[in-house]
Amino acid sequence: MKKRIVAESKPDDRDNSPLYLQLARKLEEDIRLGRYKVHEALPSERLLAESLGVSRVTARKAIDQLVGRGMILRKRGSGNYIAPHLEQPLSRLTSFSEELHRRGYEPSSRWLDRSITHATPDEQLSLGLSTNVKVARLERLRLADDVVMAYELSILPQSVLAEPKAVKDSLYEYLAKIGQVPVRALQHIRALNAEPRLAEQLGVAKGKAVLFITRIAYLASGQAVELTHSYCRSDYYDFVAEMWREA
Repeated sequence: MKKRIVAESKPDDRDNSPLYLQLARKLEEDIRLGRYKVHEALPSERLLAESLGVSRVTARKAIDQLVGRGMILRKRGSGNYIAPHLEQPLSRLTSFSEELHRRGYEPSSRWLDRSITHATPDEQLSLGLSTNVKVARLERLRLADDVVMAYELSILPQSVLAEPKAVKDSLYEYLAKIGQVPVRALQHIRALNAEPRLAEQLGVAKGKAVLFITRIAYLASGQAVELTHSYCRSDYYDFVAEMWREA
């Protein structure tokens, strides 16, 4: 399969753009069309160069483009591999685990905290809680096939989640079991630059732009049941919205 894909990625004589950009676009198209699978190794720079009749510098620069976009993981001494990538629709309320399972990834969590604490004033306001009410606090790193995709902090009323350590990988799966799964949510997304601690957790450079997502989810009764702050690696995440123009 790799040789067939390499052949299809040959530069186009009608395209006046630099060869490394042409090759990068062709490889990106192959990846998006699923011709390469997550964690599959790309052909070596030498093989790419020889197969396409370009220099190794050109092949390396093309791969550098995709490494910079988070589509390829470069492993020293091992090679270049397809990185996990998540496109999440904004019109559907699903969990991180549900979206990853749907796309064939294996979701997991690296837990940092699961505890009961007093709600902060901002959390009281977001969840409509009274003063001194306690909440379950879930702090974790979210992984896809063992690659860190996001840092996430979820806050739920203690009346909803009395045993935070009972949550394993999927919060929504657990809420469904206890009859408290949300049916709608309001979500805000903006970009911010990663502070040193967050950058270290996500494995990105300090100051790199990440997607900051705040979600408040509600039960059918209208009760706010979940406040989640997510910091997602912008090189691994895309959010997709379908829009219609009124006639």
